[in-house]
Amino acid sequence: MSMITWPVPAPSLPEGVYSPLADAARAAAAAYGAARRRYPRQELAEEVATGADGTPTMRVDALVEAAIVDVIDAAQVNLLSEEAGFVDHGSAVTLVIDPMDGSANAAMGVPLSCFAGAVFRDGVATEALTVWLDTGRAWWALAGQPTPYQTSGRTTVDGSSIAMLRPKDNSREAWLRVASRVDRVRVLSTTCLETALVAEGSMDAFVDPGSDTHRIMDLAAAMVTLPSAGGVVLDVRGRPLEFDLDLSRRWSGIAAATPQLADSLAETVVLA
Repeated sequence: MSMITWPVPAPSLPEGVYSPLADAARAAAAAYGAARRRYPRQELAEEVATGADGTPTMRVDALVEAAIVDVIDAAQVNLLSEEAGFVDHGSAVTLVIDPMDGSANAAMGVPLSCFAGAVFRDGVATEALTVWLDTGRAWWALAGQPTPYQTSGRTTVDGSSIAMLRPKDNSREAWLRVASRVDRVRVLSTTCLETALVAEGSMDAFVDPGSDTHRIMDLAAAMVTLPSAGGVVLDVRGRPLEFDLDLSRRWSGIAAATPQLADSLAETVVLA
């Protein structure tokens, strides 16, 4: 019953982050740190419930989200989250949040997990924040405004460096098609962090090769951050990425340095 012994730092947030979003990120980091001090790896990974999105909820997910819900209740804004679903406070503002993206990594002490959230005002995304929980590093973006980081600018699949979801039964052939064309593939198991790394140019793209795994909270932060950094986010089958309270909706998201690269990757995935 081994413990994760290193601490979780407080997020390093820039000035100007919407206060409830910043408070939610700080609450997530603090709750994750407290959970690591209290529970061993096996108990952090234990499935304790079924989330509103229909997927199993690990203990670490539940603990982190509970801390965020307290913050949201105090701020009296709405929340859409994978475990709690939609929490309605009658506000024009809704925070779409993935409290613990990469929870399997987080439970076992693999330092690749993050908090990610986006602010939607009357259904329109205006701001996004992603926090790498093990480092405290943050990416913040305002819709329509440039960021201090930029994508790599790559336009071609051949020679690119990308991340992908692990191959699944319904995406294995497409996974291999994409992998055979690119220069390097990483499987980090944390979509929100991977898309942030695309936004800053550390990788050229991130791809779900057709498994339809993504929910709105997996992609919401990227939908703001990538365009502000010169990139693009789309669904491989051309379905619109849009704010929706229906957590049964799924997408196969691509976050890419350029529209040309995104389109080429999508064509490779859906090739008959």
